Amino acid sequence: MNNSDIARALSGHRFEEAFGHLADDVAWHLVGQVTLHGRDEVIAACRGTAEGLADTTTSWLRFVSAGSSDVVAVDVIARYDGPDGSSTVSSCDIYEFSGSSITAITSYAVELEAGTIGPGESD
Repeated sequence: MNNSDIARALSGHRFEEAFGHLADDVAWHLVGQVTLHGRDEVIAACRGTAEGLADTTTSWLRFVSAGSSDVVAVDVIARYDGPDGSSTVSSCDIYEFSGSSITAITSYAVELEAGTIGPGESD
Protein backbone atom coordinates (compact mmCIF):
# COMPACT_ATOMS: atom_id res chain seq x y z
CA MET A 1 0.00 0.00 0.00
CA ASN A 2 1.24 3.47 -0.79
CA ASN A 3 0.51 6.43 1.51
CA SER A 4 -2.55 7.47 -0.47
CA ASP A 5 -3.95 3.93 -0.14
CA ILE A 6 -3.30 3.95 3.60
CA ALA A 7 -5.05 7.31 4.04
CA ARG A 8 -8.02 6.24 1.91
CA ALA A 9 -8.35 3.03 3.93
CA LEU A 10 -8.62 4.94 7.22
CA SER A 11 -11.02 7.56 5.82
CA GLY A 12 -13.08 4.79 4.23
CA HIS A 13 -13.55 2.93 7.54
CA ARG A 14 -11.28 0.07 6.42
CA PHE A 15 -9.35 0.59 9.63
CA GLU A 16 -7.66 -2.79 10.07
CA GLU A 17 -5.87 -2.34 6.72
CA ALA A 18 -4.13 0.78 8.01
CA PHE A 19 -3.35 -0.01 11.66
CA GLY A 20 0.11 -1.35 10.83
CA HIS A 21 1.00 2.08 9.42
CA LEU A 22 0.28 4.09 12.57
CA ALA A 23 3.35 5.49 14.30
CA ASP A 24 3.55 4.63 18.00
CA ASP A 25 3.30 8.34 18.88
CA VAL A 26 0.66 9.28 16.28
CA ALA A 27 -1.57 12.24 17.20
CA TRP A 28 -5.12 12.49 15.85
CA HIS A 29 -6.55 16.00 16.08
CA LEU A 30 -10.35 15.87 15.87
CA VAL A 31 -10.83 19.60 15.35
CA GLY A 32 -13.30 21.11 17.79
CA GLN A 33 -13.42 17.92 19.83
CA VAL A 34 -10.33 16.20 21.20
CA THR A 35 -6.80 15.06 20.35
CA LEU A 36 -5.99 11.38 20.64
CA HIS A 37 -2.40 10.50 21.51
CA GLY A 38 -0.67 7.28 20.58
CA ARG A 39 -1.35 4.27 18.45
CA ASP A 40 -3.49 2.51 21.06
CA GLU A 41 -5.89 5.47 21.49
CA VAL A 42 -6.28 5.85 17.71
CA ILE A 43 -6.93 2.13 17.24
CA ALA A 44 -9.47 2.12 20.09
CA ALA A 45 -11.31 5.08 18.54
CA CYS A 46 -11.36 3.42 15.11
CA ARG A 47 -12.63 0.14 16.53
CA GLY A 48 -15.29 2.04 18.48
CA THR A 49 -16.39 3.72 15.26
CA ALA A 50 -16.53 0.36 13.48
CA GLU A 51 -18.67 -1.08 16.29
CA GLY A 52 -20.97 1.93 16.15
CA LEU A 53 -21.42 1.47 12.41
CA ALA A 54 -22.00 -2.30 12.55
CA ASP A 55 -25.74 -1.99 11.79
CA THR A 56 -25.29 0.96 9.44
CA THR A 57 -24.99 1.17 5.68
CA THR A 58 -22.47 3.74 4.48
CA SER A 59 -22.83 5.30 1.03
CA TRP A 60 -19.95 7.40 -0.28
CA LEU A 61 -21.36 10.41 -2.11
CA ARG A 62 -17.87 11.89 -2.56
CA PHE A 63 -14.49 10.29 -1.98
CA VAL A 64 -11.42 12.10 -3.32
CA SER A 65 -7.84 12.32 -2.21
CA ALA A 66 -4.85 14.47 -3.05
CA GLY A 67 -1.25 14.47 -1.99
CA SER A 68 1.95 12.60 -2.26
CA SER A 69 4.35 10.82 0.01
CA ASP A 70 4.47 13.14 3.06
CA VAL A 71 0.94 14.56 3.22
CA VAL A 72 -2.33 13.12 1.90
CA ALA A 73 -5.77 14.73 2.24
CA VAL A 74 -9.00 12.76 1.86
CA ASP A 75 -12.27 14.64 1.33
CA VAL A 76 -15.46 12.62 1.74
CA ILE A 77 -19.18 12.97 2.01
CA ALA A 78 -20.79 9.90 3.54
CA ARG A 79 -24.42 9.03 4.09
CA TYR A 80 -25.11 6.73 7.03
CA ASP A 81 -28.38 4.78 7.13
CA GLY A 82 -28.99 2.83 10.30
CA PRO A 83 -31.61 1.72 12.78
CA ASP A 84 -31.69 5.18 14.37
CA GLY A 85 -32.18 7.02 11.06
CA SER A 86 -29.95 8.66 8.49
CA SER A 87 -27.28 11.33 8.52
CA THR A 88 -24.88 12.81 6.03
CA VAL A 89 -21.40 13.91 7.08
CA SER A 90 -18.80 15.89 5.17
CA SER A 91 -15.25 15.38 6.39
CA CYS A 92 -11.68 16.07 5.45
CA ASP A 93 -8.80 14.10 6.92
CA ILE A 94 -5.22 15.29 6.50
CA TYR A 95 -2.58 12.61 7.04
CA GLU A 96 1.08 13.38 7.72
CA PHE A 97 3.59 10.61 7.09
CA SER A 98 7.16 9.77 7.92
CA GLY A 99 8.03 7.11 5.38
CA SER A 100 4.96 4.87 5.39
CA SER A 101 4.00 5.64 9.01
CA ILE A 102 1.22 8.07 9.89
CA THR A 103 2.57 10.54 12.44
CA ALA A 104 -0.41 12.93 12.58
CA ILE A 105 -4.03 13.10 11.45
CA THR A 106 -6.14 16.25 11.44
CA SER A 107 -9.86 15.68 10.90
CA TYR A 108 -12.59 18.19 10.19
CA ALA A 109 -16.19 16.95 10.10
CA VAL A 110 -19.64 18.46 9.95
CA GLU A 111 -23.07 16.90 9.73
CA LEU A 112 -25.00 18.23 6.74
CA GLU A 113 -28.65 19.09 6.60
CA ALA A 114 -30.74 17.25 4.01
CA GLY A 115 -30.42 18.87 0.58
CA THR A 116 -27.16 20.70 1.34
CA ILE A 117 -24.67 18.20 -0.04
CA GLY A 118 -23.08 20.47 -2.64
CA PRO A 119 -22.84 21.04 -6.36
CA GLY A 120 -23.68 17.97 -8.38
CA GLU A 121 -24.42 15.90 -5.27
CA SER A 122 -27.73 14.90 -3.80
CA ASP A 123 -28.87 12.87 -0.88
